[in-house]
Amino acid sequence: MSKREFQTEVSQLLQLIIHSLYSHQEIFLRELVSNSSDALDKLKYLSLTEEPYKSLPFDPRIDLELNEEAGTLCISDTGIGMNDEDLVSHLGTIARSGTKNFLANLSGDAKRDSNLIGQFGVGFYSAFIVADKVEVVSRKAGEETAWRWTSDGKSGFELEPAERATHGTTVTLHFHEEGKEYANSYKLREIVKKYSNHIAFPIFLTADENEWDETEKKSIKKRTTKQANAASALWKRSKSELKDEDYTELYKSISGDWEDPLLWFHTKAEGTMEYTTLFYIPSKAPFDLFQADYRPGVKLYVRRVFIMDDSKELLPTYLRFVRGVIDSEDLPLNVSREILQQNRVLTAIRTASVKKILSELKSVAADNPEKYIKFIEEFNRPLKEGLYSDHANEETLLDLIRVKTTTADSWTSFAEVKGRMKEGQKAIYFITGQNATQLRTSPLLEIYKKKDIEVVILADEIDEFVFSRIEKYQDVELKSVNKASAGDDLKDETTEEKREALTPLLEKLKGVLGDKVKDVRQSSRLADSPSCIVTDEEEPSMQMRQMLRAMGQKEMPDAKPILEINPDHDIVKKLLASTDDSLLEDTAFLLLDQALLVEGVALDNPSEFVQRLNRVLNRAV
Repeated sequence: MSKREFQTEVSQLLQLIIHSLYSHQEIFLRELVSNSSDALDKLKYLSLTEEPYKSLPFDPRIDLELNEEAGTLCISDTGIGMNDEDLVSHLGTIARSGTKNFLANLSGDAKRDSNLIGQFGVGFYSAFIVADKVEVVSRKAGEETAWRWTSDGKSGFELEPAERATHGTTVTLHFHEEGKEYANSYKLREIVKKYSNHIAFPIFLTADENEWDETEKKSIKKRTTKQANAASALWKRSKSELKDEDYTELYKSISGDWEDPLLWFHTKAEGTMEYTTLFYIPSKAPFDLFQADYRPGVKLYVRRVFIMDDSKELLPTYLRFVRGVIDSEDLPLNVSREILQQNRVLTAIRTASVKKILSELKSVAADNPEKYIKFIEEFNRPLKEGLYSDHANEETLLDLIRVKTTTADSWTSFAEVKGRMKEGQKAIYFITGQNATQLRTSPLLEIYKKKDIEVVILADEIDEFVFSRIEKYQDVELKSVNKASAGDDLKDETTEEKREALTPLLEKLKGVLGDKVKDVRQSSRLADSPSCIVTDEEEPSMQMRQMLRAMGQKEMPDAKPILEINPDHDIVKKLLASTDDSLLEDTAFLLLDQALLVEGVALDNPSEFVQRLNRVLNRAV
């Protein structure tokens, strides 16, 4: 027998589970039955595809055996089983790099943390919610030796050889005082029906139950074994047969979440290809939504045989929040992860599935706006990622995303923004940055506010990447107010007259600033501010350049801002009349630096800015 310590993350997670999930205790059975089902799925697949396993006996079943007097419950399966290395790997460590990030997000608030743990999926460790001792005896298929893993869920675990007649795993829970309410056959049967009725393998419950004895004419306690679930793949059944409760139970089982899903879409395709899909949208974003090692949420089956649940090929990355099942009648059973990438059948299923999900979301947006806004609050940003990567569905995604604007602080669609365009307005205008409050006060918006033209506020860090490549919404141009060309739309009959008067000053300012700017121009977009910066169409904005540098991109093509000057501002008018070259020089740099600061761009030399400001203030005081 060897005594081993838990990995640090396991110890932390165990304590959080035990103390945070008191209100969700019954999910321990769902998690353990789900593990048994996965083990049976894996062996079923191997018994059909790989030679060493084809000769093994395969009698798939899950057995629950309750001993009320001893206060124990055994959950047994005839699945793939585990050897000593597997037991250490699966039950002694958490081999996901996202775990540390997950633990870092926990707050100590039991209610909030229980929701987060639910999104993480507690799996085997949920056994310690109801038990103070857990024994696992397992024998891996194709091996002769069984192993026993034992733990109290605190200090660590013990591992030793054991005996088991067949391959598979038995988990024995020794209920503690609070867990003894589950040493009840009626309660266990109800939990199985609630969470695991859809499990494709039979679940049998063996327990002492009162049954009527016709001979004795009284109720006698007998040891009985009865099947506790329907054992049918729910997604293969007709939608007309299923209730909302059926769908939510399946979702909770396959996702590890205990909150009801927000939406689900069930499709059966027949014809040249036959397949069934059942996709769910969670109520809350998974905690690893924005992590590179996110956990995919869709399981792949072939003719009801489980194939894999960790493939990122089943749906595009931007739909990584979707949970559910794809069950194909046409894929080969031995399809590998490598084959999946080139398989035409799966490519067609994936393409059709994406269109189905997006079209269903479009229907929800039209028919149930309140529910759709709940979806947007969680998943608006991933949809924007789709705009960048999924050109085939760009038009639909533009209809699906929601934005906020200078006149609408609540979520609104591009269709609604288009419908509110002013007569003669040439484009839908937008401004990008990383702080919505700061964007709303940007000088770039002054003339739009004055003319009551709505501007879309795009404050997600990915927005500039995404919208820099989208030219139109339907038949209307999309234009960034950060770009120089947007100002051309705002010119009026006085623009040329003002330009002629301003030209000498523009030339002087350009000479003073030199290579600090690409150009100095008259502005048509300013109303109250003396200056602003913009960039040419094909060049990244100053904020974009800062972001790229922060991401590690050190070398970028040289790009300088264009300084725009407001001809109607008092400062500019005074500069036009001034003959003081030193004042002109200081003011030129101050006009540029203040425009950079307003856009959130760090100054190269703040001390020089302060010195110039002090000199100008000294003249004014």
